[in-house]
Parts: sequence; C-alpha cells; structure tokens
Amino acid sequence: MPLQALSFSDAPGWRDDDHAAALAAFLRHCGTGSASANPPKTGALGVSGAALVALCGQARAAAETGGSDAARRFFEAAFQPHRIAASGFVTGYFEPEFAGAREADATHRTPLLRKPDTLVAFSDATGTQDLPPGLTHAFRDAAGRLVEAPDRGAIMDGALDGRGLELVWLADPVDAFYIHVQGSARIRLAEGGAMRVGYAGKTGHPYSPIGRVMIERGLAEPGTVTMSVLRDWLAENPHEIDGVLRRNRSYIFFREIEDLDPDEGPIGAAGLPLVAGRSLAVDASLHTYGTPVYVSATLPALADGQERRFRRLMIAEDTGSAIVGPARGDIFFGTGEAAGRAAGGVQHEAGMIVLVPREHPGETEPRP
Repeated sequence: MPLQALSFSDAPGWRDDDHAAALAAFLRHCGTGSASANPPKTGALGVSGAALVALCGQARAAAETGGSDAARRFFEAAFQPHRIAASGFVTGYFEPEFAGAREADATHRTPLLRKPDTLVAFSDATGTQDLPPGLTHAFRDAAGRLVEAPDRGAIMDGALDGRGLELVWLADPVDAFYIHVQGSARIRLAEGGAMRVGYAGKTGHPYSPIGRVMIERGLAEPGTVTMSVLRDWLAENPHEIDGVLRRNRSYIFFREIEDLDPDEGPIGAAGLPLVAGRSLAVDASLHTYGTPVYVSATLPALADGQERRFRRLMIAEDTGSAIVGPARGDIFFGTGEAAGRAAGGVQHEAGMIVLVPREHPGETEPRP
C-alpha cells in the first residue's frame, strides 16, 4: 500500500494539537537508556524501527526545551508526513472495570483463562501446512505436532477444563467477552483489592464481530451496533447470549499484570502502558510500533449528540484481532465507565497520516 508524501500544512488541525503530549508519548519508546540496541520490528509499510529510535536524542532535547511549539518543531524537522492511500476507519477501545473473584463461587462462574503452555504462535514454529487456513496460533500435542486449538464454543463447553488455567472469575459472561474484545481490564475483587489483567495469547481463530447478529436479523442497520447497543440487547434477551458469543470463534488468554501504577493505563502490545487519547492500536504486520500517526476524524459527542472533531497525533503501540489493514485504527480512550462511553460509539471514517523519519533529520526547515 503506497504512502503519499505531503506537507504538514495538509494535515487538518495540525497546529492546534498538543504536540508536547504527543512527544511525551513518543519518548516512552526511547526508554531510559539506548533504545537503538533493540529497535521495534519494521512493519510492511516500511517505517524503519531503527530510524525511529535514532531520533530519541533529538526528541529528548525537544522535551527539555519544553512547550508544544518545541515539540511541534521536532516532529516537523524529524519526520516527513505521508498519507495512507486507503480508506481509513477508526473505532474506540478502553480498559473496562468489572467485579470478579479469584475463586469461583455461586455468583462468579465465568473464568478468564491463562495461556496454556501448549499454545504456539506461527511466527515461532514451522509445519503449519496441515492446519486449517486462517489460523495464527495452534496447540502442540504430546507428539510435538501442531494441532488446531479449541475455539470459543469448544472452550465454553469445557475443552480446557481441569488444566488449572482459571485466572479470575466473573459474574457475567458478557463482561468476560468484552474483556476479550478490549484485551485488558481492572477487576474489583470480592476478596478485597483489585487486579489488572492483560492479553497473553489467543487460539488464533479469525475474529468475528458478534454485532452482526443484530444486523442479520434486521434489528439494526450496519454501522449502528455499538457496544452499548449490543449489551442492551443481550441484557433484554439473555437466552441469546450463549449462541451469540459462540459466533466469535477467537478466544483470548490473559495474564495478571503486577507492579503497574494504578494511574497508568494497561500494557499494550508494544510492552508499554497505554495513554488515553495518544495510544493507537494498528495492524502490527504493517505498522512499526512507536510510529507517530496523525488521525483526523469526526466523532460523536458524549451527551448532546453533536459531532466533535478528533485531530490528534497518536503513537502506534497496540494491536487487536479486528484491527486489519493499513488505515484501520483503534483509539484508546482510558479506563472505566466514562472511557467506555467515549469509546463505545466510535465507528467512523478517518484520515491517517504516518510520520516517516526523514533520511537527514533537520535538513528540511520546519514551518515557524
């Protein structure tokens, strides 16, 4: 997919953004030492991971200078903007917060599962030719062969019972499902305290949005089935829950996230805490983690129904099963109920501009 070079003046609302906040998000990928020893993997779009971390020194200097103008000048001098020549589309996600328990009881009966030791990602193994097409992960059996993992329906029926994989238990299977969709959560424990859980792996089956059920039955128009709409329908029709959840064969495994500041976001696929409004989930096969991506869209307001402009320089640092394609993005909105309301209604077209490191940073004079 070609990237079309343009100027920063072509990016709508570019000068109005808080570039200092964007720079702070970018600097997290520089670490505390030399990031050049372990640059991120370069995605198929061709943004060099090594070139990104080579800019860390300039980025730190701009941050020390302080202010949004200094940050903007850094981005304009160090990067060349390129529009992705594809139709863009964004959704929103967040870190939900639900009640749960470390031990199953009469109320908490739906588990989140740890990753089985037998789970293998295809990037780590060969010999996948005998597996069904479309899979990205598999189980390794006792003979060392790769076999298809049980899908969501099979796991709901007990395919992994008895292995001691239960990490935490929830009261509502729909809550558990949405933790699978979001990839992380905070759990308020019945025993007291809280725990954070994050993505650890998946069965590798293709992701299928369960909202299609409402569209197929004529209960909603395409593009209108938000998370809140679907949850309300399932709450009114609890007999539908089991069958609807099975429609998405992809099943996610989790791990407990410890030693994370309560004020920080969940850990994204790039290994860093996510930042509300600055972290963008992308197709990791195409994008390079740490790449600045300027997103422009018109999103729904939270209360008055009026649309609002979203013009934000974000950092590609997470991914998801449903995030496929060069101009497909998922905006992280934060943690809790308010973030969920903000994220739930986002299903919108968007423009995406990738910032590509210049071959000779600083030679092109930025606009004043």
